[in-house]
Amino acid sequence: MVVCGDDGLAHRLTAELRGVYGEQVTLVVPPNGRTARPPVVGRARAASAALFDRVVSAAVGSVGRAGGTGQPSGAAAGAQAGASAGQRADGEGVLEAAEPTEAVLAEAGVARAAALALVYDDDETNIRAALTARRLNPRLRLVLRLYNRRLGQHIEELLDQAAALAAGDGEDGPGTGAETSTTVLSDADTAAPALAATAVAGTGRVVQAEGLLLRAVERPLSADGSGTGLCTLALLSGGDPAGTGGPDGPDGTGEQPRLLPDDDEVRQAAGRHAVVLEHVSSTHGAESAAPGRRSTGVMPLASFFSRRLRWSLAGLVGCVAALAVALWLVTGIHPLRACYITLLDLFAIDDPALKEPLGRQLLQLLSALVGLLLLPVLLATALEALGTFRTASAVRRPPRGLSGHVVLLGLGKIGTRVLTRLRELDVPVVCVESDPEARGLATARRLRVPVVLGDVTQEGVLEAAQIHRARTLLAVTSADTTNLEAALYARTVRPDLRVVLRLYDDDFATAVYRTLRAAYPHALTRSRSVTHLAAPSFAGAMLGRQVLGAVAVERRVLLFAAVDVDGHPRLEGRTVDEAFQAGAWRVLALLGRADTPSGHVLRKGDRVVVAATRRGLAELR
Repeated sequence: MVVCGDDGLAHRLTAELRGVYGEQVTLVVPPNGRTARPPVVGRARAASAALFDRVVSAAVGSVGRAGGTGQPSGAAAGAQAGASAGQRADGEGVLEAAEPTEAVLAEAGVARAAALALVYDDDETNIRAALTARRLNPRLRLVLRLYNRRLGQHIEELLDQAAALAAGDGEDGPGTGAETSTTVLSDADTAAPALAATAVAGTGRVVQAEGLLLRAVERPLSADGSGTGLCTLALLSGGDPAGTGGPDGPDGTGEQPRLLPDDDEVRQAAGRHAVVLEHVSSTHGAESAAPGRRSTGVMPLASFFSRRLRWSLAGLVGCVAALAVALWLVTGIHPLRACYITLLDLFAIDDPALKEPLGRQLLQLLSALVGLLLLPVLLATALEALGTFRTASAVRRPPRGLSGHVVLLGLGKIGTRVLTRLRELDVPVVCVESDPEARGLATARRLRVPVVLGDVTQEGVLEAAQIHRARTLLAVTSADTTNLEAALYARTVRPDLRVVLRLYDDDFATAVYRTLRAAYPHALTRSRSVTHLAAPSFAGAMLGRQVLGAVAVERRVLLFAAVDVDGHPRLEGRTVDEAFQAGAWRVLALLGRADTPSGHVLRKGDRVVVAATRRGLAELR
């Protein structure tokens, strides 16, 4: 297999294919891309730079004291780098190339490869390389990383059609391209559901396959150890209700979550929190079960006028009504005529009540006074409505009384997908973005989500997002230091705030999790790496399986895949119960059937949805 990329996803995917599935992989990366971390997008922040300068200075000082110098000499460094490069090139099949040209792909062995993953951060680069690779090897299984989902669908159809034509005209005859496939995935789409579910404990994660909807939710097991769903997918470590345990467990004891436990383990885990599976009968039912307000595009009337102005108008209407009632009681005229005369007095278009009783004269004076008060209110109403129309396409400001919301930092590629997912779950969100041209601002306007434009590292920005009344901080910017700095500052404002961080690599995410967990033991902390969440889906697609989704269980991943029973000795001829292997895989549903009895015998032609660990899915191969 061949993996081409220029960021952490390529390295994570390569490690996944080698370590979990035992595949032979050639990794194509830009020069020095295999040893140097790609630069973080965005400007360096002064505060975070000072912090890391102190850390680096201390580290360099300790190295200098230990070895007599803070850095190796140029010759020594070159020798070390050369040795490392040679070892990696021999042991891992690393090929350095600035771009995946036809010559580079041919040198990487695409013509003989079973699968090729193109995971560059640029869509155009991936499409150009895919077209070239399909020409070099029509039977090659292609996996593309594209952000543009609509374009991805067209590219997928185009490449599959080209492969089918080439296979039909080949010397082996038609049908040889049956195993050829093109899969377009997005790391943002793969990671966003997990990040959104992490930010809101207890929300569902939905997996869809050919009209079948399955939803994984976190909830405590009953006294007898049974859940309320179809089956128990995982037992969370330490009974953490939000699944916030890291790689060492919530209490640092090394406890790990148990994926796909058997019935005995579930019964013994009474009272613990678990991830259970629920079945939703139809797409419509799923949408109704997971509430979400649909954006109609029509602005509510209340959004045109401020609350103070609405109260002013209500007060004036009450005054007019009171004056009309008083006139009716004083003069004894018909109530409708009393209202009519009051309005005439209000707008100063009636004759003076010179010969009228004293009560009528006083009421006329009060009506004139109310009319004077009405003029500035009407002017303010007109100006405010005009301003609202002008700013209808601009971002909204957070309402003053907002509470219990999620503060989302960053509206880039990942942040936009997370925002959409949170709104589908009907979760109130306030976004913070420093770039006024960010791609997610259009989505925020369409969904009518409040946005605070400003640098999150500056004072007052998180306060404007009302972080002190929020329930979760979800930091998904492209800069790790920005996410970490925002999380630390938010914790000083709200020590019990739930914090979810998107960090670049797993080692850093683990270190941050442990430190924050130790410093704030009573607060929920989650650290997530997008490459860690996305790599299993890319690896599954390269192996030819239809990976439907992935559910993060603390820092482990549970995969959902559609598998053909035909040819599987672990599945064909067995019942659903017999096909279950604890800790590895479990048959969840039979596609095309509303229900799947546990005694149903799996036969040739059946297609099932399985939940599996990464190693379990490899064994099913």
